[in-house]
Amino acid sequence: MKNLKFPTATTLMMLVIILAAISTWILPAGQYSKLTSDNGESFTVTSKSGAVPLPFTQHTLDSLSIRIALQKFEKGEITKPISLPGTYQQDVKKPQGFIAVLQAPIKGIMDSIDIVLFILVIGGFMQIFNNTGAMLKGVTYLATRMKGRERLLIIILTSIFSFLGGSYGMDVESIVFYPVLVPLFIAAGYDRIVPLAIVFGGAAIGYISSFSNPFSTIIASNTLGINWLEGLYERLLFLLISTILYIWYLLRYSRKVKNDPAASLVYRVDGNAHPALNIEAAPAGDTGLTFKTKAFLAIFFLSFISMILGIIFKGWWTIEMSALFLFAALLIGIIDRMGEKTFVLEFTKGMESLLIVAVIVGLARGVTIVLNDGMVSDSILFYASNVVQHFYPTVFIILVMLFYFLFTVPVSSSSGMAVLTMPIIGSLAILLNIPGREVVNSYLFGIGIMYLITPTGSVFPALTMVNVSYKAWLKFITPVVIGLLILCAIFLSVAIRF
Repeated sequence: MKNLKFPTATTLMMLVIILAAISTWILPAGQYSKLTSDNGESFTVTSKSGAVPLPFTQHTLDSLSIRIALQKFEKGEITKPISLPGTYQQDVKKPQGFIAVLQAPIKGIMDSIDIVLFILVIGGFMQIFNNTGAMLKGVTYLATRMKGRERLLIIILTSIFSFLGGSYGMDVESIVFYPVLVPLFIAAGYDRIVPLAIVFGGAAIGYISSFSNPFSTIIASNTLGINWLEGLYERLLFLLISTILYIWYLLRYSRKVKNDPAASLVYRVDGNAHPALNIEAAPAGDTGLTFKTKAFLAIFFLSFISMILGIIFKGWWTIEMSALFLFAALLIGIIDRMGEKTFVLEFTKGMESLLIVAVIVGLARGVTIVLNDGMVSDSILFYASNVVQHFYPTVFIILVMLFYFLFTVPVSSSSGMAVLTMPIIGSLAILLNIPGREVVNSYLFGIGIMYLITPTGSVFPALTMVNVSYKAWLKFITPVVIGLLILCAIFLSVAIRF
């Protein structure tokens, strides 16, 4: 058992493709009639007997038991075919074989090419930005200026990392901040859990809401066929409330440790409260921010703000967003006087770092292609709907969140999880009249909360960096996890009623 390891996300996705192909030999084939929109001019219902055009009106949607506002189609926010309730019919089997399995990843990448390219461009942008060291310099400057006012520093830094986690999903790159913050807080009389909770915990709290995270929110919404801005205000409200509650919890713990070092979980669980291994105080010197550093930080934050504003007011999508981050990367390169060769190498390196994420998106989309080509997707939906239709919508949406919470352990890729599960779970939610935005939010809440503790995530690199045991971290974070699950359940229960 000690040598038992989870397969990589890539291998897991290929195994799921194989299982999907096997299911086309076992499960009955069938399909629902599908509703599509023809450029906002008319509806078309496609079934075994052919295609029938219908008026582009709300009455048409109501008569087909589709509880979606016509405006969603007018704005182009719903792009994927919608299964019509009560229209399932069995069909002739179309089992998928070896060739279909080999072709599925290729077809999946081709079908998701806009998202794939956007991910790669984001990777290039982040590499160029991180190469400047601007974020580290900014945090170092802030920590130096706030020395002696560590409680206020906890509030400011946790809020910043929460924003970074929610905006783009800050992950392993956060380890660069520990050499600055660990000595600072140790010297101020705190333990190592405090800086760990600020950096890793803060980013994880923001990751739960993921208000504009391209690797989870945007991919999940795109897979579900809705605009990712749906549910944005709910996610921002959750970000605010969860961050405030988490900061309160952290301040309460840090005050207890400072007043009584023996109350430290590092001391009680690990038996010591010494500085972290291999982490020394950052060398003294000029910690002021140069004009260039301020410019880099401004470009970084303005890029994400511009992306949101562009989508809201200009109807941007992956092409425009990719162009925005490409421009931002070029602007940073020019200000940094980065040579042409260096820029290309660094941008390419960043693309390479997220290549596996892009491939996983294509692989997971390949699963859906195999199921669709084998005509069993609708069969799975039909038989599953017979089970969940007896659930109350509130019970269903909370169970979805718990499903994602648990399933995050074997499937650590948020993007892979989204494209693998959204088509089926989203369709079930429609049958229960649950808004698509709440399906996305239940997915975000589930994977985000588990991110705080999952052994297949980034918690162990963070723990190793600050020399805190997993047991000590669990004792600290478990009340937070339980509280977040309750808070998320309340959010979802209230939101599905509107």
